[in-house]
Amino acid sequence: MTHYRTIADLLDLHGKVAVVTGAGKGIGRSTALRLAEAGAAVVISDIDESAAHEAATLITQSNGTVAVIHADISLVADSERIARFAIENFGRLDILVNNAGIFPAAPLLEMSEALWDKVIDINLKGAVFAAQAAAKRMIAGGHGGRIINVASIDALFPTGNLTAYDASKGGLVMITRSLAKELGQYGILVNAVAPGGVNTPGARQGAAAIMGVSADTVDLSQFPVRGVLGRAADPDEMARVVLFLASDLSTYVTGSLIVADGGYLIV
Repeated sequence: MTHYRTIADLLDLHGKVAVVTGAGKGIGRSTALRLAEAGAAVVISDIDESAAHEAATLITQSNGTVAVIHADISLVADSERIARFAIENFGRLDILVNNAGIFPAAPLLEMSEALWDKVIDINLKGAVFAAQAAAKRMIAGGHGGRIINVASIDALFPTGNLTAYDASKGGLVMITRSLAKELGQYGILVNAVAPGGVNTPGARQGAAAIMGVSADTVDLSQFPVRGVLGRAADPDEMARVVLFLASDLSTYVTGSLIVADGGYLIV
């Protein structure tokens, strides 16, 4: 009979080390905060160094353990550098959250090769090689691990004018399944989350551009959006899903996509 473990024990990440890419803002920041709250030592990686340090300050103010690395996830060398940084600072790597991503809108007939390459390099290539670098350390440590990819509802239902983004997130879903199949033998669970509309700085900037107003004046929580719930999610609502996948609440879940879209797909 399986030894009974309490909810508190199942959610306890003390002794674990997590890397969160794009953790300076939005879903990444909320995820880093939740993982630290659960006891993990967190490596915050972001190309926006100022935002990364702001997120780290929030963790240290709550007595969490954190380290910051300035990195460009589109560079394979930086994926290696992030994983090495985690080992050098905390001695191990247990959890990778591939959150970094961009979503510049462009109609197909106006989309440039440069835009396509940038989106794919960050959203898809970056996630793959970050996973590769992390998996090597997890396997070397002999303790298994978790890789959690932040995909998008656009992997399942295109919203329009986001061909490169949709391709990157659709690819990320299949990569999640492929990596789960390859890495399961090492005790590494690989899953993905597909958020719907989330009230993040990036989403507010996108909405502001469409409306022709300043992003500072946009609060998506006040706008009705497609979905049964009729609202955008708070970033912390996505972070809680990631926490489930990072914790021992999900020990028999791998190769899965959790859709957290407020009912977007059923409207």
